[in-house]
Amino acid sequence: MPFVSIRISGSATKDQKSAIVADVTQSLVERLGKNPAAVQIVIEEVSLENYGAGGILLADRDAPKREDAHAVPSR
Repeated sequence: MPFVSIRISGSATKDQKSAIVADVTQSLVERLGKNPAAVQIVIEEVSLENYGAGGILLADRDAPKREDAHAVPSR
């Protein structure tokens, strides 16, 4: 019985998740000959506030950057 765990950052719509489940199930059926009824898939949505990369939270990376009031403008 195949068990697939998928993590995504942020969120997805119900329709998007439904399509992912259908696509992954079909892939396991075609490539491994698995019974589609036996395929189990869990999609976990990870909040951008709970996911970091490169030393910062994704929520901070995607936030608008504040200008440093003392910085000299570059030309």
